[in-house]
Amino acid sequence: MKNSFTRTAGLLRQNIKEYLRSLNRWFSDTPERALLEAYQAAERIKNIEIQHFDGKKISSQSVKYTENVMSYWQVYLNKNLTIIKLRLAEFQLSRGIVNISNSVLLDKLKVIDEVVEKYAIKDEAINNTSVVSTYQPLKINQNEIKNQLNLFKINAPQVKPPTQKPGVVPSSIGRKINRIQADFTPQTEEEFLRNYRISKSRTIIALRFLIILIIVPLLSQYLSKEFLVTPILERVRGDNVTKVFINSDMEKEALHELHNFQEGLRFEYLLNQAPAISSEPIQEKIKSKAIEISEEFRRKSNGNISNVFADLISLFSFGIVIAVSKREILILKSFMDTIVYGLSDSAKAFLIILFTDIFVGFHSPDGWEVLLAGSAEHLGLPASRNVIFFFIATFPVILNTIFKYWIFRYLSRLSPSALATLKEMDE
Repeated sequence: MKNSFTRTAGLLRQNIKEYLRSLNRWFSDTPERALLEAYQAAERIKNIEIQHFDGKKISSQSVKYTENVMSYWQVYLNKNLTIIKLRLAEFQLSRGIVNISNSVLLDKLKVIDEVVEKYAIKDEAINNTSVVSTYQPLKINQNEIKNQLNLFKINAPQVKPPTQKPGVVPSSIGRKINRIQADFTPQTEEEFLRNYRISKSRTIIALRFLIILIIVPLLSQYLSKEFLVTPILERVRGDNVTKVFINSDMEKEALHELHNFQEGLRFEYLLNQAPAISSEPIQEKIKSKAIEISEEFRRKSNGNISNVFADLISLFSFGIVIAVSKREILILKSFMDTIVYGLSDSAKAFLIILFTDIFVGFHSPDGWEVLLAGSAEHLGLPASRNVIFFFIATFPVILNTIFKYWIFRYLSRLSPSALATLKEMDE
């Protein structure tokens, strides 16, 4: 028995060492692997330039293609530029930890820099327009409009009424004529198309980045838990009977389940449909049920411990996405500002009342209690009711104070009409 345990422990140590060596090799190869993927993406862009754009930049100005064809190449270009950006960020981050020196890497970096510099104009244009409003004022030549108005006044028939009274001709006619003249200037269509393309590009980038912010943490949490944390934890913990429960609440729940099973057998005995509790078959059933419950709670304990490490990995991946996506964050912020400021005053007041009632309203303590108890169960922590009630007694109050301060300090300046609507809806 002792030799078998020693052999198993030695095999486990050997497997862990082999896994750590493979993990070390993978981490050491990270800079070269990331740079190779960025180099391959740059080579794909250069091949498309040579094959379809006569070696020039992928643009409608280089070769005349239809709109659908240019849309296809633009999506292909954006995909490879995104790969280059992410892999270069990974290369820079790992390069500061792993020291490498290779002349081949310098050649690859030169090829990548040539492609990135060639398409830096597009990124700069998006950056410059990402923090401003989508609807920009038109640039109108005022001198040209005045000349056209003078010609209009000269050529128009001069009809003088017998008596001109002030206020007969509305003063807004001049402004309407200026607006009509501005709508027919050659720059209007170009300005409209430019604003439309910028708005469309920003919307696509913002929605795509929002989806990435949701999918990447969830996917990293699931994959790391299933394929990394759980296998290692099962090998470390093994089948040790003393490590079945990780907190007292789980032990009480298991004992309560076993007690209910015994009471069910006792109820069947009282109905004369089963042997006595003290009989050997019934004791075997109870023992089998106890083993089944212990296996179930061992898996549950492993899952709770795995959730802790998987959530940390998910949080780390979320931080990496935020760190390498500064431009996308600005675009997403501008996109959300456009949506919020585009709402009506009633819609703004409705959303404010909805969020405040959910988080700091009369029924919010029940929701906070369910949320905290679920989080504690997810992480394998005992759900202490004193801690939960103390949190509910302090945090919603602080949150309510912040809401009221924001409404008093900022909403009154940003949208006074929305503040008035909010007061009327509260009353």
